[in-house]
Amino acid sequence: MTDGPVPEPDPNSDASLFYSGAVARMLKLLVALGLLLAVFVTWRFGMATGLGFTAGVAVSFLNFRSLNHAVQSLANGIVQTQTSEGAHRLVFRFLVRYLLAGLVAYVIFNSSFHAFRGFLFGLCTPVAAMLSEAALEAYTALRRGY
Repeated sequence: MTDGPVPEPDPNSDASLFYSGAVARMLKLLVALGLLLAVFVTWRFGMATGLGFTAGVAVSFLNFRSLNHAVQSLANGIVQTQTSEGAHRLVFRFLVRYLLAGLVAYVIFNSSFHAFRGFLFGLCTPVAAMLSEAALEAYTALRRGY
């Protein structure tokens, strides 16, 4: 255990710049995986399942982006005394996000079982994007010594 001060990380280092782009890379990967898998799902399981999957990917994308924005706003509100977004607005956006997902799921569930099944799988696409980002970060850390 050291008694000295802990050095501050350099925000302009290569490692900091690489890791700060993680969310943007995950969003791009989410779109790319969604498009590729939508073609495969439509070809393999039919049009209804493919459209449901595409709807699930779209809701996942919007949900992930909104969640990222909420976390950034919350962090800014904690760090800064003057926030640009109030707590009520954050809670409202949080509730609207899940209300939208629930509404889309309800409409799809009532229209087609196959579309609903595709929608549920589409909602899981961010997990694949996060796992891919984790693998990229592990590879980069081992390769560059971050």
